[in-house]
Amino acid sequence: MHIQEWLETVPAVSVYLLVGVVIGLESLGIPLPGEIVLVSAAILAATQDHINPYVLGACASAGAIIGDSIGYLIGRKGGQPLLHWAGRKFPKHFGPDHVAMAEAKFDKWGMWAVFFGRFIALLRIFAGPLAGVLKMPYWKFLIANVLGGIVWAGGTTALIYTVGMVAEPWLKRFSTWGLGAAVLFGIGSFLLMKRRAKKAAESREAEEAPVTAAVD
Repeated sequence: MHIQEWLETVPAVSVYLLVGVVIGLESLGIPLPGEIVLVSAAILAATQDHINPYVLGACASAGAIIGDSIGYLIGRKGGQPLLHWAGRKFPKHFGPDHVAMAEAKFDKWGMWAVFFGRFIALLRIFAGPLAGVLKMPYWKFLIANVLGGIVWAGGTTALIYTVGMVAEPWLKRFSTWGLGAAVLFGIGSFLLMKRRAKKAAESREAEEAPVTAAVD
């Protein structure tokens, strides 16, 4: 069966649920490719008439907001020990360097780290739990969470869907390439954040070096 024919058989409700659940779990603090799934689904909506982009955007927004809220509650209850446990279980995502970078963003931006963090691949995993660990007032977190979730999920869906509609003839002929491009986009975002985390770690070590020398 041609991939285009196969995609036409995928139930729309399955796509909506997949997007909402994956984004929700990622926002909760579980390292999953939420952005890749959303971009892929938006491309799919542009080429398949049975997938409604408005419903897709709403499901993605709901998953982001609910997942972040649960992550906030878990972080507030678990505190710093939760970050240490996550660092041991998922060192590539919750290692000391990544946590240090995320905390630096929260110190700089405050509640808006939750909003802007939605647009940054690695920080998107930290935003909810870290806001809870740092005991950010819930009303501040909620405002940034709702705004960030709607703007990110709705904006991404609208942008990719619009581009997909323009390139629909090409995408229908090369659906695999379209999905592959979405995957590469997500991987690129992750590598960029990993590089930023490394720079943050180097900067932190440079700051700590004079203190260590003075103690010696």
